[in-house]
Amino acid sequence: MTAQPGGPEDRLRRFATIWSRAVFPVTSTSSTRPEFEEQLLPLARRLSAALRARGFDADEARAVGAALVDSHCTDPEALARTLDCVDAYLVLYCGEDGDPEDLRARSARLQHAMAAGFAGALRARTLAEQEAIAQAALKAQGVVAEALHASEARFRAVFEGAAIGIGIADLDGNILQVNGALTRMFGITERTMRGRRVREWSHPDDAPQTWRLYEELVRGEREHYHVEKAFYRPDGTVLWTNLTVSLLRDADGTPQYQLALMEDTTERRLLNLRLRYEATHDALTGLPNRSFFFERLEKALNAGPGQRFGLCYLDLDGFKAVNDSLGHAAGDRLLVEVADRLQSCATAPGEMVARLGGDEFVALTTGPDTRHEVDELAGRIMNALHAPISVDGRELTVRGSIGIVEGPAGERSPAEVLRSADITMYRAKSAGGNRFELADPEADARVITRHGLTTALPAALERGEFFIEYQPLVHLGDGSVRGAEALVRWLHPQHGVLGPDRFIPLAERTGLIVPLGRWVLEQSVRQARLWRERYGGATSAGPLRINVNLSPCQLTHPGLVQDTVDILERTGVAPDALCLEVTESALIGADDDLLKPLRRLAEMGVDIALDDFGTGYSNLANLRRLPVSVLKLDRSFTQSMQRFPADPVDLKIVEGIVSLAHSLDLTVTVEGVETGAQAEQLRILGCDTAQGWYYARPGPPERLHELALVDATA
Repeated sequence: MTAQPGGPEDRLRRFATIWSRAVFPVTSTSSTRPEFEEQLLPLARRLSAALRARGFDADEARAVGAALVDSHCTDPEALARTLDCVDAYLVLYCGEDGDPEDLRARSARLQHAMAAGFAGALRARTLAEQEAIAQAALKAQGVVAEALHASEARFRAVFEGAAIGIGIADLDGNILQVNGALTRMFGITERTMRGRRVREWSHPDDAPQTWRLYEELVRGEREHYHVEKAFYRPDGTVLWTNLTVSLLRDADGTPQYQLALMEDTTERRLLNLRLRYEATHDALTGLPNRSFFFERLEKALNAGPGQRFGLCYLDLDGFKAVNDSLGHAAGDRLLVEVADRLQSCATAPGEMVARLGGDEFVALTTGPDTRHEVDELAGRIMNALHAPISVDGRELTVRGSIGIVEGPAGERSPAEVLRSADITMYRAKSAGGNRFELADPEADARVITRHGLTTALPAALERGEFFIEYQPLVHLGDGSVRGAEALVRWLHPQHGVLGPDRFIPLAERTGLIVPLGRWVLEQSVRQARLWRERYGGATSAGPLRINVNLSPCQLTHPGLVQDTVDILERTGVAPDALCLEVTESALIGADDDLLKPLRRLAEMGVDIALDDFGTGYSNLANLRRLPVSVLKLDRSFTQSMQRFPADPVDLKIVEGIVSLAHSLDLTVTVEGVETGAQAEQLRILGCDTAQGWYYARPGPPERLHELALVDATA
């Protein structure tokens, strides 16, 4: 296949070329370098596919590592150079799409898997060599009586020429013979080694079964055993080996010697430890990363009866502002300093600190009593962040919000614990930040329910789960029904009927309020048309009008005016049949750009109502510049009128607002009317229309029709 310059195949071949140039000098292959490059090309293609695959497949990377051994890349230096190439160039040449951080993390996991595959294949190859050597040794010993000289020569050739260490000892543990590879591994002479006994080679890291297996072998109870074993060299360094010990018997089957075969695995072990460290620690701060933290958390949650855990979930307050103003390099230095301070807070047994990503950190404490310990840990963290941090000559004040989860082991999964801590942390941040909060199961349930509603909103609109109820607007002078306010409801499959206070804020945060509001507007206008067609003359005041609420998000949407015009034209409804309600708080400090769409709608004949008047700054002077024709007085002004006598101060306030509104040619509507006395008092004060449970609760459109007919026949 011809590789297009700069294309994926071309980049893949360039990666294979770099790989072959790095590794070829330390291979024992008889191929030329171009031939060796062609052998590496399919391995590079498999690595590229594994890097970009949807799911991570460690088996594919292990297979690549094993294939290196098959290609005669058995020198440990070949593995080191391969991993260096993969670390430096795989993402660069084969990761053109995707998140760089995710690709680098996946590349590190691929390297770990490759090293494991390489080690496994090399171990299998070594064991095969060991078996061949052992068989040769046995064969040599077995034919001593027939051809001692020939077999001795054959055995000596294998013994001295082997790449692995070989030693022979008697059953008392006296070392009789060693080959050159073994003396080089230990860094001592053959004479020094032959003067020692097997039992002297113990090490503190020996597995418990190591010397039990040895005793069974010298007693003739087993033929061989295989263990991973460490030895001390004379200079104090540690030699790690794969050790196979076999029992050699004479012609009569009597145990006579023990044969030890050793493969030096020190470099490979160090490499695995390094890869393990890189895979489980954050590259920037050196703290344990998310995967390592989850391992520790899962272990803590499975600790058994009587054990508890405490977790602090920390998010820095205002960290984004540091990145945006000083740059990401300064933000990274800030994170490093924060990590150092947090690390100094978790020094007791059972405590650890990890970085989850970005500016999010976690601290974990475990033990039989973590109720007080986790509070103290959170306090130490807050104190550690108190002192300013110097970055690029600037003194930065660092604050953080912490969510704390504490409880017994065995009751929750790591994901549930972290979710609760995350929710609690955001509760602390919403309360102003620079504080910590304790997890509250009820608050968690509310947040989870709210999240479920948020994710279900788009599909709910598509499935038609929303419906509209209408609450009549009644004229206080003659009691006639003048129209209705459209109030959207959600018929949720699990939670039943939900009021707008449960889902409108969620729709505003997600942007779904725009299509939802458009749907409410169109359905309400269509209903107004039906009212006007069927019962237009049913009320003494003429056709009914529909009031529809506009959220602040809809108010700033560029398609508001055009959507409204299109809906009115499609339904054939005149603009004067529609009143759009905007809350007072949405118009506080509004500039001309924000008011422009409302002015255009008002010029068309659409009424604009200022809803919830009195809940904002109640800036009466500001009313003159707003394109409103209706003032909806908030129920908080009229609640005292449900009692007799009414508060005279409230009466004066309402009377003043009504007088001012009428002087500005505004009509006044009152919300929350619940008693006849309240309605009568508002009528005396000069209010124009009212709505509330005294007249009717929100209901289906037929309910409004019935009220209108009653009014018309009264």
